Amino acid sequence: MSKIVNGASLQPLSGAKPKQIVLLLHGYGSNGADLISLAPHWQQAIPDALFLAPNAPQNSGNGGGYQWWPLHGLSPQALATGAVQAAPAVDAFIDRKLAQYGLTEAELAIVGFSQGTMMALHIALRRKAAVAAIVGYSGMLIGTAGLASQDYPRPPVLLVHGSADPVVPVSALHAAKADLLKLGIEAETHVSTGLGHSVDPIGLRLGADFIAKGFNHVVAAAEK
Repeated sequence: MSKIVNGASLQPLSGAKPKQIVLLLHGYGSNGADLISLAPHWQQAIPDALFLAPNAPQNSGNGGGYQWWPLHGLSPQALATGAVQAAPAVDAFIDRKLAQYGLTEAELAIVGFSQGTMMALHIALRRKAAVAAIVGYSGMLIGTAGLASQDYPRPPVLLVHGSADPVVPVSALHAAKADLLKLGIEAETHVSTGLGHSVDPIGLRLGADFIAKGFNHVVAAAEK
């Protein structure tokens, strides 16, 4: 199993010990330094969160970029197989970081972009406990076979996509929403009109609000 290293990170804006972790999973051919750029836009909403944007374990051969798994095939089966192979390294990284800071899945949000969204959904839907929030940008849901019959957690999910995405068509968002509903998860969604394979200011704001809501819900439940 490949080991994931830290990559890029951003400490809590509050200056205190992290009370939450936001894990940012980059897209194919990218790196953690790229996706950590989301963090400064979100720190005001979640000032006690540590942002971690690790590099995927494999070099994509794309000018210093990384991949969670090679995109040799784009069929649903090939994508699902790739996610299964990459999952142990991501789970191990999550376990290590939660233990390091004395946190649980309830204080963890997982955010993905493109291939990172596939990875985020695959991982979070199979953890033993529900994470506080999943936010997926410009991605898709893959490999759901068997999930409906298993006692897996049902974490809150937000999916955001551009209507003009030339890499992962917006139809993937609608398919993911329908598949998640079959699993008992009513995902929130947003389509940014005219946006390509990217994240716009509206998507950034929605992501911040959704993660903050997820963390606040956990705090409120603990105080009851």
